[in-house]
Amino acid sequence: MLESLGHCVIGEADNGETACYLARSLNPDLIILDVMMPKVNGLEAAEIISKERLGPVMLLTAYSDVPMIEKANRAGVLAYLVKPFRQQELQPAVEIAITRYREMLALEGALDTVQEQMETNRLVGRAKRVLMERHGISDQEAYRRLTSQSLATGRTLREIAEAILIAEDLASPSTPTRRPR
Repeated sequence: MLESLGHCVIGEADNGETACYLARSLNPDLIILDVMMPKVNGLEAAEIISKERLGPVMLLTAYSDVPMIEKANRAGVLAYLVKPFRQQELQPAVEIAITRYREMLALEGALDTVQEQMETNRLVGRAKRVLMERHGISDQEAYRRLTSQSLATGRTLREIAEAILIAEDLASPSTPTRRPR
Protein backbone atom coordinates (compact mmCIF):
# COMPACT_ATOMS: atom_id res chain seq x y z
CA MET A 1 0.00 0.00 0.00
CA LEU A 2 2.77 2.45 0.89
CA GLU A 3 4.56 1.89 -2.40
CA SER A 4 1.35 2.34 -4.37
CA LEU A 5 1.02 5.74 -2.64
CA GLY A 6 4.49 6.71 -3.85
CA HIS A 7 6.46 5.92 -0.70
CA CYS A 8 9.62 3.81 -0.57
CA VAL A 9 9.88 1.06 2.04
CA ILE A 10 13.54 1.03 3.14
CA GLY A 11 13.35 -1.60 5.87
CA GLU A 12 11.14 -4.22 7.45
CA ALA A 13 11.39 -5.71 10.90
CA ASP A 14 9.74 -8.79 12.35
CA ASN A 15 10.16 -7.63 15.94
CA GLY A 16 10.38 -4.42 17.95
CA GLU A 17 14.07 -4.80 18.72
CA THR A 18 14.95 -4.97 15.03
CA ALA A 19 12.58 -2.07 14.33
CA CYS A 20 14.56 0.11 16.75
CA TYR A 21 17.84 -0.99 15.20
CA LEU A 22 16.60 -0.22 11.67
CA ALA A 23 15.21 3.14 12.77
CA ARG A 24 18.65 4.05 14.15
CA SER A 25 20.58 2.86 11.12
CA LEU A 26 18.27 3.78 8.20
CA ASN A 27 17.00 7.19 9.35
CA PRO A 28 13.50 6.70 7.89
CA ASP A 29 10.94 9.44 7.29
CA LEU A 30 8.33 7.34 9.14
CA ILE A 31 8.34 4.23 11.32
CA ILE A 32 5.20 2.10 11.20
CA LEU A 33 4.79 -0.40 14.02
CA ASP A 34 2.27 -3.03 14.96
CA VAL A 35 1.38 -3.27 18.65
CA MET A 36 1.89 -7.03 18.76
CA MET A 37 5.55 -7.60 17.95
CA PRO A 38 7.89 -10.19 19.50
CA LYS A 39 10.89 -9.36 21.75
CA VAL A 40 9.98 -5.67 22.18
CA ASN A 41 6.32 -4.88 21.55
CA GLY A 42 5.24 -2.02 19.31
CA LEU A 43 4.44 0.34 22.18
CA GLU A 44 7.83 -0.21 23.81
CA ALA A 45 9.57 0.24 20.44
CA ALA A 46 7.53 3.39 19.81
CA GLU A 47 8.61 4.82 23.15
CA ILE A 48 12.29 4.09 22.43
CA ILE A 49 12.10 5.51 18.91
CA SER A 50 10.25 8.61 20.10
CA LYS A 51 12.62 9.30 23.00
CA GLU A 52 15.64 8.96 20.71
CA ARG A 53 13.97 11.19 18.08
CA LEU A 54 14.61 8.62 15.34
CA GLY A 55 11.50 9.56 13.38
CA PRO A 56 7.74 9.82 13.57
CA VAL A 57 5.93 6.69 14.70
CA MET A 58 2.65 5.42 13.33
CA LEU A 59 0.97 2.55 15.13
CA LEU A 60 -1.13 -0.05 13.34
CA THR A 61 -3.28 -2.18 15.58
CA ALA A 62 -6.51 -4.06 15.87
CA TYR A 63 -7.03 -2.47 19.29
CA SER A 64 -9.07 0.69 19.57
CA ASP A 65 -9.82 0.69 23.28
CA VAL A 66 -9.13 3.82 25.29
CA PRO A 67 -6.31 2.33 27.44
CA MET A 68 -4.39 1.27 24.30
CA ILE A 69 -4.80 4.71 22.75
CA GLU A 70 -3.57 6.33 25.99
CA LYS A 71 -0.51 4.03 26.03
CA ALA A 72 0.23 4.92 22.41
CA ASN A 73 -0.09 8.60 23.22
CA ARG A 74 2.31 8.28 26.17
CA ALA A 75 4.75 6.35 23.95
CA GLY A 76 4.96 9.30 21.55
CA VAL A 77 2.95 7.81 18.68
CA LEU A 78 1.99 10.49 16.15
CA ALA A 79 -0.55 8.52 14.12
CA TYR A 80 -2.78 5.58 14.99
CA LEU A 81 -4.62 3.39 12.52
CA VAL A 82 -6.99 0.59 13.46
CA LYS A 83 -6.89 -2.56 11.33
CA PRO A 84 -8.37 -3.23 8.92
CA PHE A 85 -7.83 0.12 7.25
CA ARG A 86 -8.17 1.35 3.70
CA GLN A 87 -5.56 2.93 1.49
CA GLN A 88 -7.33 6.30 1.55
CA GLU A 89 -6.96 6.29 5.37
CA LEU A 90 -3.26 5.51 5.22
CA GLN A 91 -2.03 8.52 3.23
CA PRO A 92 -3.49 11.22 5.52
CA ALA A 93 -2.13 9.41 8.59
CA VAL A 94 1.33 9.22 6.99
CA GLU A 95 1.34 12.89 6.02
CA ILE A 96 0.07 14.09 9.38
CA ALA A 97 2.61 11.99 11.33
CA ILE A 98 5.52 13.29 9.24
CA THR A 99 4.32 16.90 9.43
CA ARG A 100 3.72 16.78 13.21
CA TYR A 101 7.16 15.27 13.73
CA ARG A 102 8.85 18.03 11.72
CA GLU A 103 6.89 20.66 13.65
CA MET A 104 7.90 19.03 16.94
CA LEU A 105 11.59 19.05 15.95
CA ALA A 106 11.34 22.69 14.87
CA LEU A 107 9.75 23.63 18.20
CA GLU A 108 12.40 21.73 20.14
CA GLY A 109 15.09 23.52 18.14
CA ALA A 110 13.49 26.88 18.87
CA LEU A 111 13.23 26.00 22.56
CA ASP A 112 16.91 25.02 22.65
CA THR A 113 17.82 28.33 21.01
CA VAL A 114 15.76 30.30 23.54
CA GLN A 115 17.27 28.37 26.46
CA GLU A 116 20.77 28.95 25.09
CA GLN A 117 20.05 32.68 24.71
CA MET A 118 18.67 32.87 28.25
CA GLU A 119 21.82 31.21 29.60
CA THR A 120 23.99 33.60 27.58
CA ASN A 121 22.01 36.58 28.91
CA ARG A 122 22.45 35.28 32.47
CA LEU A 123 26.22 34.91 32.02
CA VAL A 124 26.55 38.34 30.35
CA GLY A 125 24.58 39.88 33.21
CA ARG A 126 26.90 38.33 35.78
CA ALA A 127 29.98 39.42 33.81
CA LYS A 128 28.62 42.99 33.57
CA ARG A 129 28.14 43.06 37.35
CA VAL A 130 31.76 41.96 37.82
CA LEU A 131 33.01 44.72 35.52
CA MET A 132 30.76 47.30 37.16
CA GLU A 133 32.00 46.39 40.66
CA ARG A 134 35.68 46.11 39.69
CA HIS A 135 35.87 49.27 37.59
CA GLY A 136 33.05 51.43 38.95
CA ILE A 137 31.40 51.73 35.54
CA SER A 138 27.80 51.82 34.39
CA ASP A 139 25.77 48.91 33.06
CA GLN A 140 25.97 50.37 29.55
CA GLU A 141 29.74 50.79 29.74
CA ALA A 142 30.20 47.24 31.01
CA TYR A 143 28.14 45.94 28.11
CA ARG A 144 30.08 48.11 25.66
CA ARG A 145 33.35 46.66 26.95
CA LEU A 146 32.04 43.10 26.62
CA THR A 147 30.86 43.64 23.05
CA SER A 148 34.04 45.50 22.14
CA GLN A 149 36.15 42.61 23.44
CA SER A 150 33.95 40.15 21.56
CA LEU A 151 34.45 42.01 18.29
CA ALA A 152 38.18 42.51 18.85
CA THR A 153 38.87 38.86 19.61
CA GLY A 154 36.34 37.19 17.30
CA ARG A 155 34.85 35.37 20.27
CA THR A 156 31.18 35.24 21.16
CA LEU A 157 29.75 37.45 23.86
CA ARG A 158 29.11 34.29 25.87
CA GLU A 159 32.77 33.24 25.63
CA ILE A 160 33.92 36.67 26.81
CA ALA A 161 31.45 36.60 29.71
CA GLU A 162 32.56 33.09 30.69
CA ALA A 163 36.22 34.16 30.61
CA ILE A 164 35.49 37.14 32.88
CA LEU A 165 33.60 34.93 35.31
CA ILE A 166 36.41 32.36 35.37
CA ALA A 167 38.96 35.11 36.01
CA GLU A 168 36.75 36.48 38.78
CA ASP A 169 36.52 33.04 40.39
CA LEU A 170 40.30 32.68 40.27
CA ALA A 171 40.84 36.15 41.76
CA SER A 172 38.35 35.66 44.59
CA PRO A 173 39.80 34.47 47.87
CA SER A 174 38.62 31.01 48.64
CA THR A 175 38.13 29.33 51.97
CA PRO A 176 40.73 26.65 52.65
CA THR A 177 39.27 23.19 52.53
CA ARG A 178 42.17 21.49 54.38
CA ARG A 179 41.77 20.61 57.99
CA PRO A 180 44.60 21.52 60.37
CA ARG A 181 46.69 18.55 61.56
